[in-house]
Amino acid sequence: MLRSTFLYLSKLRWAQGVITRVPLARAMAARFVAGNTLADALAVTQRLNARGLNVTLDFLGESVANAAEAAQAADEYVRALEAIGSSTLRANVSVKLTQLGLDLGHDVCLPNARRVVETARAARTFVRVDMEGTPHTDRIVAMVRELRGEYDNVGVVLQAYLYRTEQDLLALAAEQTRVRLCKGAYQEPPDKAFPRKRDVDANYLKLARLLLDHAAEATPADPAGRVPPLCALATHDERMIAGAQRHIAEQGISRQAFEFQMLYGIRAGLQEQLASAGYAVRVYVPYGSHWYPYFMRRLAERPANVWFFASSLARR
Repeated sequence: MLRSTFLYLSKLRWAQGVITRVPLARAMAARFVAGNTLADALAVTQRLNARGLNVTLDFLGESVANAAEAAQAADEYVRALEAIGSSTLRANVSVKLTQLGLDLGHDVCLPNARRVVETARAARTFVRVDMEGTPHTDRIVAMVRELRGEYDNVGVVLQAYLYRTEQDLLALAAEQTRVRLCKGAYQEPPDKAFPRKRDVDANYLKLARLLLDHAAEATPADPAGRVPPLCALATHDERMIAGAQRHIAEQGISRQAFEFQMLYGIRAGLQEQLASAGYAVRVYVPYGSHWYPYFMRRLAERPANVWFFASSLARR
């Protein structure tokens, strides 16, 4: 119930106006967001790299109102990629196509996406296309395929709670598209997504095994830490990680064939533990002033954060 409530609130402009003015909300968001500026995000990236962790940067923002806003978002990603390219940082970027104009039309979004991916190629790094809600899934997969027809440094995120994901994963992995597998963070109807957590978990493990098996036969990760391997397993759930590790050991899969991915501000100790054990770990580092929807989804995912936030508001 609380998860559904926070996901619903993440879409409401009036709620955004109220909550973003609450100092506690801004303070809690700082746990999950690297800062407002690219300089903030690059400083966090440098610190994470020093601790043995790779990074993917996300400039926060989703659907835009016009083509000018979409172009501005692409401009920011170009700046981030140029900064990575002129440094020794082990980083790439993650983008949302609605931020680049997907809802404004293919002819708006595709040139922006091309510009970002071309800049990443020149910087010898990579672009991960984040998955969004199911109204966008088909268009995101189609545009990733279109971009993959021109560039080899672009991949996609798939969500294990969707019934369709097994079919998408098998097709994209067969095409050697780099896939990040996550559980899913949007509110979806039961005709499109598994409604029960235990079913999502079971499907996640099933899909992780399939993706790992494909990755075992693919080109391994970039030693510079910028271009990921075919398989990226995004989870903070130690049961999912342990299940993947068992399959990796049973099948003799090289640690160069996959990486674990986690969010900035969540399970930092586990991130470092895995990295110390010799696993590649990449941290998703968001930055920017449009933190509200991202923050609300993080609250929805972690009940302990919800209770702390709600009880603190009640005491105000």
